Amino acid sequence: MSYIDIIKDKARADKKTIVLPETTDKRTLIAAAHVIEENIANIIMVGKEEKILDGAGWLEIDLSKVKVIDPEKTERLDDYIELLYETRKEKGMTPEKAREILLSDYLTFGVVMVKAGDADGMVAGCCHATADVLRPSLQILRTAPGTKLVSGFFIIDVPNCQYGENGTFLFSDCGLNQDPTAEELAAIADSSAKSFHNLVGANPVIALLSHSTKGSAKHPLVDKVIEATRIAHEQYPELVLDGELQTDAAIVPKVAKTKAPDSDIAGKANVLVFPNLDCGNIAYKLVERLANADAYGPMLQGIARPVNDLSRGCSWEDIVGVVALTAVQAQHIES
Repeated sequence: MSYIDIIKDKARADKKTIVLPETTDKRTLIAAAHVIEENIANIIMVGKEEKILDGAGWLEIDLSKVKVIDPEKTERLDDYIELLYETRKEKGMTPEKAREILLSDYLTFGVVMVKAGDADGMVAGCCHATADVLRPSLQILRTAPGTKLVSGFFIIDVPNCQYGENGTFLFSDCGLNQDPTAEELAAIADSSAKSFHNLVGANPVIALLSHSTKGSAKHPLVDKVIEATRIAHEQYPELVLDGELQTDAAIVPKVAKTKAPDSDIAGKANVLVFPNLDCGNIAYKLVERLANADAYGPMLQGIARPVNDLSRGCSWEDIVGVVALTAVQAQHIES
């Protein structure tokens, strides 16, 4: 059974409700039909019911079991206006402005539904930039207790791979923090460990990556990763973590014996923390394309309720996978 099939089974075991606000994109419509058909989650779509059903007819898909919420017609609009106003009034929000936003911005409407408890999570981003998804999420849902920053990650499932957790890895940060400080890298490692445990079900073994392994190169970029490793050991002593490690030393046991013989982590890593966004973004796309891997994300970690971003180059299959992962995230937030 593939990794994503295992996740879908977990989602079915305790079904959650996921809101999809990008209902003008055909990938979203197709994904919603498959989520319902596979019984992965309950789906709420935000938009005009007539347009959504017309799209379903044109695509020859069944959306009859999807719940459609039209912001202009819902009986909950006044409640949502009040919730958005109360959440953002210290930043100048007024009831009038809240109404205007909720009627025109489906992403914000979806986030408010999650805040109100009418949905367990939201998936968006196939036709919006990450910043558009993240901004209302942070403004309205805010960060989870004890979280220092929100970061992004991908679950990478590599076929016929002996490394990681049977070919499954978590890559972070691949979509959000451009040049994290040493302290931020340590915090990303901590969040990534929790995400890996919740979504993969195995013990996270974390490598803080660099172009250097244990002093093989000298540079301020290396120093940052060394400092991040020190901070992580100090602030998160429960983590199974080491750095600085090159990628081959992190995941290949034979290479690890040569490059980092004194490391208990080297050669065993399944969570890879990249030193900056360039490295993470380039790495996940190379693995996805050249290794024919499945890449699910960019998932977001550190928000109080599950909201997940999508690559604008995603397929409908990718959306189905991220919906399943979001549902499983919601299960763990409630546990």
